[in-house]
Amino acid sequence: MTPASAFEVDVVGGDGLRRVSRASQIPLYHQVANSLREPIVSGMWGPGRRLPSEMDLVARYGASRITIRQPLAELTQEGLILRERGRGSFVRDPTITAGPHELTSFSAEMRARGLRASSRVLSIGVLPADEDVARRLDIVEGEPVVRLERLRLGDDEPIGLQLAYLPAREFPGLETADFGTASLYEQLEARYGAVIEEAEETFIVASVDAKTAGHLELPPGSPGLIVERIGWSGGRPIEYTKSVMRGDRYRVQLRLRRRGVPHRQPRSSGSRRTDATVDRPSERQSQRPSPNVA
Repeated sequence: MTPASAFEVDVVGGDGLRRVSRASQIPLYHQVANSLREPIVSGMWGPGRRLPSEMDLVARYGASRITIRQPLAELTQEGLILRERGRGSFVRDPTITAGPHELTSFSAEMRARGLRASSRVLSIGVLPADEDVARRLDIVEGEPVVRLERLRLGDDEPIGLQLAYLPAREFPGLETADFGTASLYEQLEARYGAVIEEAEETFIVASVDAKTAGHLELPPGSPGLIVERIGWSGGRPIEYTKSVMRGDRYRVQLRLRRRGVPHRQPRSSGSRRTDATVDRPSERQSQRPSPNVA
């Protein structure tokens, strides 16, 4: 009879890691990935915690180094861990999930996620609108617009790079505001009584160029999520924002519903990532919820 130890390995007592079984039909690397994923998703292993080294995992799971690298790559792709050359693998902060139930600002969304929102203003000023910006804001080409470029941070870590345009005639003096900590939407409401009531967004997946990658602390060519937003107030467009969000820190989660099926409150998925609901435009009952960029 083959001893049980040849099939099952108990990795770390007290750390909540599951056993792996060589007798199982599930590939060993999948079992290792699930074993490592569980304490991360459950919150048992908090952000910043260092995972055992590759050689330690090889010894604990009785697997080859190549096999161990597969689940580590999988968890990295999922945004659960961060691998640093020469230092090892670490549990990373939760991915920001876009798609709240109401239209709010980036600052409010970060607060709802328990993160401290801040911005690094890269440039701000007034310049003539080019053809593309004028078309999106429904103004004449060459009309002055406020241009605001910010690096958006959550707990001092870069989340996205945002470039916003607003008609200068509607918001005189906006370029003098301090957007290091202030929310654009909150400033618009407090100083001008303007409220973004509705927004339309377009999502594009693309590689991040070298300049943007430098701001986001990513290798050039890394995947990013480009979000283009036009915000309306009083039935007219007053904001056009183009954002490049980190692909490993930001995601959009959709819950689709067949037309005519009554809405039911979704059950919690049990994930440590915050779930969100976005209806398809053809099925929406009210304003479409959308990710927050302001």
